[in-house]
Amino acid sequence: MDIKLLASTQPGKFLNIPEAIEFSGRMAGICYMPDSYEAIQDEPEDKTTKRANMVLRSGHHSVFDHVSYNLLLENVPKMLVMVLNNEKAYTTSEKSARYTQMEPSERERKLYDKWLKIFTKRIMKVYPDTLPEKAKKLAQENARYLISVFTPTTLAYTASLRQWNYIIYEFKKFIVGHNMGKTQLEQEFFQKLKDYMGEFLKLVEFLYVPMLDNEAKDGSLSMFDTRSSYRSDHFEETYCTSYVGSFAQLAQAQRHRTIDYKMSFLTGGSVQCYLPPILTQASRVKYEKKQIFANLAIEWYKDFSSLSDVFPQGMLVKICERGTYEDFILKTKERLCSNAQLEISRQTWATFEEYLDCLGDTDSDELRAIFLSRDCGARCGAGYKCISPCKWGKKQQDRLI
Repeated sequence: MDIKLLASTQPGKFLNIPEAIEFSGRMAGICYMPDSYEAIQDEPEDKTTKRANMVLRSGHHSVFDHVSYNLLLENVPKMLVMVLNNEKAYTTSEKSARYTQMEPSERERKLYDKWLKIFTKRIMKVYPDTLPEKAKKLAQENARYLISVFTPTTLAYTASLRQWNYIIYEFKKFIVGHNMGKTQLEQEFFQKLKDYMGEFLKLVEFLYVPMLDNEAKDGSLSMFDTRSSYRSDHFEETYCTSYVGSFAQLAQAQRHRTIDYKMSFLTGGSVQCYLPPILTQASRVKYEKKQIFANLAIEWYKDFSSLSDVFPQGMLVKICERGTYEDFILKTKERLCSNAQLEISRQTWATFEEYLDCLGDTDSDELRAIFLSRDCGARCGAGYKCISPCKWGKKQQDRLI
């Protein structure tokens, strides 16, 4: 794991912590300035520092969001990145496992390459008009379900000075205080995650500012669901729903930052996996025997099971999703599209249908009308102006890739 500073509030230059604190102190001065910002700029340095330290002690840390640090994170486990991404206050550009080949272990690589060939062959057979380059990309999307969610990835990650310190605090708290779980599977997962968190903390300690944490607010990581009781589904102005999906789907869903996501492991410590539909359905290839698909499914499950100890990205977990109806509609504008990976597109549509069905039992005729106007399986059928229309259109839910 390696971390490099790419930029700070002054691009191309490292804004050291004393300078960052001084800058934030000047931002704090704006709130109560008697005249102009120029007067704050010209004030004695010790006055600015005194104000910044007072704000630190008071816990009103928003002024420290004015300073941002852009880090290049290399060879960082994907799962650790998912934990970071769930905290929402960030900007990131991450190497895509959909469009590029990752660097898994030798054992994973062997099965990844095997299924890359199988998926490419299946796609070309079921959809013979698919270009070879496109078929390979789609094959990569599906083969990556076999590689570990702890596979190293590379990304640029930008967050404010306050957010970096909140992350540092929450990682430390998680390492010391998180319940490791009831099953052997959970214990192994969280121990691996804690080990990586510890390594990560050592690399970002140069951003640490004493007192710039959210201890007073008892802040904690938002990724893992700590509720032991069942969360009931409801769909009105706000909504809450739970479903089963893969680590890969959860990572994509996190991009919708106005929506809250939490995960937990399936009960009983069982390991289940996502089965790509291209392996089980024939679509236009009517003449193929069903036994071919049964054999492929069995082989997929067998190979997945052999890698279950590394927590493949296709491993199913329970996902809790909560938000407002407006934010969910924004999600449909991204995910009800053939450019979205099939698993999350189908799950988004299933949630939409459940939402619409439940609105029939409410008094909100206006809200129901909004959903009815979008009652199709594709964003392009609901008024979205696509600049590059695909062959699927409104039938994109019928695709197998």
